Amino acid sequence: MPALAIRNASSKAVLLPTVVVMIVCFYGSILWTIYISFTRSGMLPSYSLQGVAQYVRLFHTARWHTAFANMFIFGGLYIVAAIVLGTLLAILMDQQIRLESVFRTIFLYPLAMSFIVTGLAWQWFLNPTMGLQHFVRSLGWESFTFNWIVDRNYAIYTLVFAAIWHGTGLIMAIMLAGLRGIDSEIWRAVRVEGIPRWRAYLRIVIPMLRPLMVTCVVLLAIDVVKSYDLVIAMTKGGPGTSTDLPAKFVVDMSFERANIGLASAGAVIMLIVVLAAVGPYLYFELGRKNR
Repeated sequence: MPALAIRNASSKAVLLPTVVVMIVCFYGSILWTIYISFTRSGMLPSYSLQGVAQYVRLFHTARWHTAFANMFIFGGLYIVAAIVLGTLLAILMDQQIRLESVFRTIFLYPLAMSFIVTGLAWQWFLNPTMGLQHFVRSLGWESFTFNWIVDRNYAIYTLVFAAIWHGTGLIMAIMLAGLRGIDSEIWRAVRVEGIPRWRAYLRIVIPMLRPLMVTCVVLLAIDVVKSYDLVIAMTKGGPGTSTDLPAKFVVDMSFERANIGLASAGAVIMLIVVLAAVGPYLYFELGRKNR
């Protein structure tokens, strides 16, 4: 018993610095940001409270409304499309196809690149003067036009294309691991009952992978929240502010406009949105387990 107690105490002592750093740097930063959002901070932090003035100013800023709406357009399309495409690719890979390792490498390769590299690559590809439009016109189709990246009405969708290309491979890998973990007895029962394979995936297998689906949604949502680098590399928020996202708004307010208070208010709203999205699921899951 003494040896076991010493071993347990040693393991806790090893983990203690990590826990302290996490509490101070992570949760401490969140609390500091929330506090600063209620102050009149400009270029430098100010600790004199002024109530919700920064939040009132934030919701009267047209650029914030654009960035906030873009987050839902970009995030909704990206998460749904990446999960659907990634799951379909995983199902195809689960059919024991030839050269499976080669295809896995091809689909996972974009994940090895940062969002900066992805954004630069897609910026070149969609550039009307040197990318896809220029290439197709050089083949003789002079009327071909694909200039979404410079059209303020469609530019946000080009970010979706780049993000899907970057993130679909990760979803494929996660879902494929789940599919390979399905009990073989289930497939044997499916064959005995004569259930079509597509219906077995749709009605039996995919519902069993719901925890993995939730993991995928969380991972993709993190990409949406921290999508600053993709926007900077690909469109810099333009044309105008048509591809602005909250992450870019917060960074610009902090370092270019020297308004830490307004930036902190934007960051707090982003945190509230994340909690509002994840909270109901956690409540449902924890309640279901308790029941």
